[in-house]
Amino acid sequence: MRKLIQFKNIVKEFDGQLVLKGINLDIYENEFVTLLGPSGCGKTTLLRILGGFLEPTQGTVIFDNEDITKLPPYKRDLNTVFQKYALFPHMNVFDNVAFGLKIKKEPKDIIEQKVKRMLKLVGLEEYSKRGVAEMSGGQQQRVAIARALVNEPGVLLLDEPLGALDLKLRKEMQHELKKIQQEVGITFIYVTHDQEEALTMSDKIVVMKEGEIQQIGSPTDIYNEPINEYVARFIGESNIVEGVMVDDNKVMFEDKVFECVDKGFSKNERVDIIIRPEDLDIVGPRSGKLKGVVKSVLFKGVHYETIVETTSGSSITVKMYVSNDKPVINEDAGEMMSANDFYIDVVDIEDLNDAFIVDRADAQAWDIESEERISISKIEYEVLPVNGTYPVTFRTSSGTEVTVNMIVSDVNRVVNEDYQEEIYAVKFHKKVDEIQESIVLDTDLKTWANATAWDLEDGTSVEITDVEYNFDPATIVPGVYNVTFKTKGYQYMIDTTDKAEVGTVVGLSFSPEDLHIMSKI
Repeated sequence: MRKLIQFKNIVKEFDGQLVLKGINLDIYENEFVTLLGPSGCGKTTLLRILGGFLEPTQGTVIFDNEDITKLPPYKRDLNTVFQKYALFPHMNVFDNVAFGLKIKKEPKDIIEQKVKRMLKLVGLEEYSKRGVAEMSGGQQQRVAIARALVNEPGVLLLDEPLGALDLKLRKEMQHELKKIQQEVGITFIYVTHDQEEALTMSDKIVVMKEGEIQQIGSPTDIYNEPINEYVARFIGESNIVEGVMVDDNKVMFEDKVFECVDKGFSKNERVDIIIRPEDLDIVGPRSGKLKGVVKSVLFKGVHYETIVETTSGSSITVKMYVSNDKPVINEDAGEMMSANDFYIDVVDIEDLNDAFIVDRADAQAWDIESEERISISKIEYEVLPVNGTYPVTFRTSSGTEVTVNMIVSDVNRVVNEDYQEEIYAVKFHKKVDEIQESIVLDTDLKTWANATAWDLEDGTSVEITDVEYNFDPATIVPGVYNVTFKTKGYQYMIDTTDKAEVGTVVGLSFSPEDLHIMSKI
């Protein structure tokens, strides 16, 4: 195929922020190319540079062997279909499609022939006299495509044109767009954040992240052989586990060695293994290569999305002390004030500051009538770098004060050598109404306990996915409660037509071809 478009080291900067960081990309004649990525990744910016609506900060755009970097949009052999179709509401379908041809002053009979051909192509030949405002979203989108194609551009640019349509119509239009592209035989460059759209329509997918290209390839290549974890997670659902490439065709994870089809890695190289949910089968516990417990089952219409935990993650349990204490009221000043006893690690005494103490005690003062917050003007305490209980007094400028206890204790950490993880949390005090009024209790419990976890090898944060407790927030009474924080552990998502019961012990089966190995980046 002939190379039609070349982006050469395209850099784009807005207000000192790099949006595109040196994009190099070749697009060929008659390709359906999709720029895929989340909002803010730079895909629309790249499309607008190609369309001539933006000029790159650096770099060159070559179209059909011609430098078009500084060429205005109307001189480029390109047309664009936007998410908002920008149809003329006072014109009917025929006049909307014919608009560009009339601007070019083409003969009336030629205009009629071309418009009729395009309306037939998009399935709207019976609607030529209808006002566009009377048409559905899908029909309006077809009008916009016909209007763009009637000018016979070398390339059609589509900036999330299906974004305003409902799910059923989107799916129908995905197939229609691919069919239209094949019939007119020109290059389509399509921008979307929808992975299914990209996989359904594209000849080539360009996956982008934060202004850089992560991977270029066919839908099959991108899905089956993602180059890194970002691509694997962005393109469809993925189970990603850490492992070691023991040798060619042999990979170890979960302390077991499995056959795979990958080779060429260094001996004992640390890798990530991808197993797609549809490639895993649930079998009897004795028949599987892995064994685990069914944690959840969700019905998805044609299949069940089942989560199986083969090894539990890291966990830590702390005490939550709940009281029925009420705020202190200073009627003369019209103020109320509240604070809780709190725990800190003995190693943190040297770095204590007022902001930290206010945060840990959740100390706050407010006006009784307006309920507006009032500043805490003074904090008094004396503390030694040894375990013990030390009073802390918080005071406003009007004299409202509360005294609570700062409890200094040893660091509460759990190290999980198997996972190379460490998890940390502290005991904490709360009032009944704080528990009852919490909107997102799991998140608040993590905040109150300062619960965190991290990877021992590189120090990166590890997500705490589960918070377990043995009380009903709506009916909680004063007392002492256990709260447990857990990281994910080894969990696998399986797409299956067979329903498994939560709590059942099952086996997981897969073939060597189902394991896709990636180098760690």
